[in-house]
Amino acid sequence: MRPLFFLVFCLPFMAQAQVNQDSVAIKKMADEIMTNGTAYDLLRELTKKIGGRLAGSPQQQNAAIWGKRNLEAMKPDKVYMQPCKTPNWQRGGKDFAAIVGINGKPTNQKLEALALGNSLSSNGLVEADVLAVANFDELEKRKDEVKGKIVYYNSEFDPTFIQTFKAYSAAGTYRGTGASRAAKYGAVGVMIHSLSTAPDNAPHTGGMKYDSAYPKIPAVALGPNDAKALYAKAKKGTVRAQIQTYGFFLPDADENNVVAELKGTEHPEEIITIGGHLDSWDVNEGAHDDGAGIVQTMEVLRAMKALNYQPKHTIRFVLFANEENGGKGGAKYAELAKLNKEKHILALESDAGGFTPRSIGVGTTPAQLAYFQKWTPLLKPYGTEVVAGGGGADIGPLTGYDKNIVMSSLTPDSQRYFDLHHAKTDVFENVNKRELLLGAVNIAAFIYLVDQHGVNP
Repeated sequence: MRPLFFLVFCLPFMAQAQVNQDSVAIKKMADEIMTNGTAYDLLRELTKKIGGRLAGSPQQQNAAIWGKRNLEAMKPDKVYMQPCKTPNWQRGGKDFAAIVGINGKPTNQKLEALALGNSLSSNGLVEADVLAVANFDELEKRKDEVKGKIVYYNSEFDPTFIQTFKAYSAAGTYRGTGASRAAKYGAVGVMIHSLSTAPDNAPHTGGMKYDSAYPKIPAVALGPNDAKALYAKAKKGTVRAQIQTYGFFLPDADENNVVAELKGTEHPEEIITIGGHLDSWDVNEGAHDDGAGIVQTMEVLRAMKALNYQPKHTIRFVLFANEENGGKGGAKYAELAKLNKEKHILALESDAGGFTPRSIGVGTTPAQLAYFQKWTPLLKPYGTEVVAGGGGADIGPLTGYDKNIVMSSLTPDSQRYFDLHHAKTDVFENVNKRELLLGAVNIAAFIYLVDQHGVNP
């Protein structure tokens, strides 16, 4: 009985010793990142020397080469490319929109506009009356009025959603499927309110997808101020508008995911993946979306190597291709994982900007979530906690072959993110160095805890 008594008596002290050890290890990583972190400098290189990185562009291909070179300089156990084919959409010209008539009287009010990603050319100037609707329900009720019109969706964010990603998801359906929903009833074009919280007039682009059953009509996003003014005018009278777009597709491009590895010392066959996406839209530098996630991923690797950290599990650092308008990089990563019969235990994505970190989201069972939430006291000093719900577009395909993979993500403060997201304002100057590095600290801390203790209660 004495050995059992000794074990029971000592367990709390052993557990506290482990907590203390974890706290010290995390503090070392945090100090290294906050003192010597290179993420901000790498982001400057990526945004200012390479710039916008639309899938298929020379800039995106240069970004992959840049990523591989910088990862190799950090001396992980392995760095390699994963070739993949990606869509090669081209904007093709300067998109145009204007109000040319109000209640039958000619006018000329240029509107700030950007074609939505994957939108095709209008084949010249399209002019028609505007049918302004609040939502799809109104579109269905007024479907007999749609033929020959330009449909405007008032896709403003719901301001009552404090979590802005919820507002983005709700409004995003109009960007994603609005063109085909309107084309079904004979619309000749579509305009939407940019998916933005900003009180400015910068239009925000973003991906859309045509339904092959209906005509592929042009689709543009309007600057928030112009969109609100158009909607107000259209609700009071007849508005006539023009739009012109130039988009087209070239043959699929040859691109690459860039992958670095630290080999596990105890469970090398079990993989932890962290990453972000290299591509951006063509109208900005992609600093928050997702240059921040890219350089945070690289910073975690740099810090681990600087501290000579030897992981128990294999940790992969992935710079994904083509998240914005196709998701081909994430799909290829999952395809190869399945082909190679890999065992992934957790994947974390950073694709919500470089603002102050608020939480680590984890998508899993209640019991497993409770297990992860025991780590919150270790993360709190650096600004985060473990909460329910996590994942991302690049890592999501991994669950297609193994439902047991834990999906997680860094969640920064999102209140300013959609001021910049997919707009010309997403540039290096709008990223704060300290906030960016704090995001890397929290990713590193969480990944360290997963590596040390696994994912099962």
